[in-house]
Amino acid sequence: MIIERPEYLEELKRFKDKDLIKVITGIRRCGKSTLFELFINYLKDTGIKEDQIIHINLEDAKYDFQSYKELYNYIEDLIKDNKKNYYVFLDEVQNVDKFQKAVDSLYIKKNVDVYITGSNAYLLSGELATLLSGRYIEIKMLPLSFKEYVSAFNDNTNYQQLFLDYMKNGGMPGNISILKSNPNDIDKYLDGIFSTIVYKDIIAKNNITDKILLENILKFIFDSIGSPISTKKISDTLSSRGKLTSNHTVENYITAFLESFLIYKAERFDVKGKNLLVRDYKYYAVDTGLRSYLLGKKSDSNMGHILENIVYLELIRRGYKVYVGKVDDLEIDFVAENREGLKYYQVALSVRDKDVLERELKSLQKTGDHYPKILLTLDMDLESDYDGITKINVVDWLLNK
Repeated sequence: MIIERPEYLEELKRFKDKDLIKVITGIRRCGKSTLFELFINYLKDTGIKEDQIIHINLEDAKYDFQSYKELYNYIEDLIKDNKKNYYVFLDEVQNVDKFQKAVDSLYIKKNVDVYITGSNAYLLSGELATLLSGRYIEIKMLPLSFKEYVSAFNDNTNYQQLFLDYMKNGGMPGNISILKSNPNDIDKYLDGIFSTIVYKDIIAKNNITDKILLENILKFIFDSIGSPISTKKISDTLSSRGKLTSNHTVENYITAFLESFLIYKAERFDVKGKNLLVRDYKYYAVDTGLRSYLLGKKSDSNMGHILENIVYLELIRRGYKVYVGKVDDLEIDFVAENREGLKYYQVALSVRDKDVLERELKSLQKTGDHYPKILLTLDMDLESDYDGITKINVVDWLLNK
């Protein structure tokens, strides 16, 4: 089934026919190809003819181009009329060697609007970034938000139960049909995604030979979401368990995880000094379902950090730069920044206990500024205000209620 992705679709509409290459990046199977389908349907509804749309999925074996020239020549042969506008969609373009040269050659054609996807951050580094500097817009795609997830279950308004399922199963779009038919197959589906990322995007690209070590490092990071960690802590912990490794190796693996969008890094921000701190970052999983699959039963051990992970991803979706805040010796879960300024977010499963509420409010109270401060919890109480700090039910917040 196709799930609407309205925010991403609106972005593509806004940049349609603009003199920019539209680049959609994100983890494999997060819905990039489906977004193309949705946008192509929109183009057809606005009067664009079938022969003006060229859609090539470079994961498909029938498009076995040996060079960027073959790719470019194939597309050029389909552009029959210089008086028509053509829309070229290239899925997983990184599968073609030196693809950036084909993309650039298409871009300079006045009647061609180019859209590409890739499953590795490397897509926008190196030669492509140099060649296309200032000539592309990146749309960073994530798995389904909770709001999008809910839209697939329009016969179910038990949002609290749906959210508990979402915390465990995550938001990979392919989960939905499996949940509706045979939920026991979710791990098989997630295993397929994980294996593809590991072998195609990490091991092959980085010449990695030790898959066991790779999984151990990733499990450590997934198990530590919401906690500050360093490469030294990871290497020391694994070495103490008999899995000898070095800081340098751990750092290389983390870079590979970041580039393949398996994890995201949150830097630490000194709220009072308004500057970034340079050690002990926090990492978050791109999808809590992938985390559940990899950690097994251990994945349920800290529901508070899973909730924090979901809030982090939602803030990214909403266009914020997201940091972990430090106020004196206290921590604010997230400092969210955009052009309008800052917002502070504290995340907790529940603050019904008076001591817990006091602890969660304390860091927000010490910021010394008047930026918005929000406390997100699973508590079902009505929205509350504590001297300018707004407490909101996280499910309502995710649904934009």
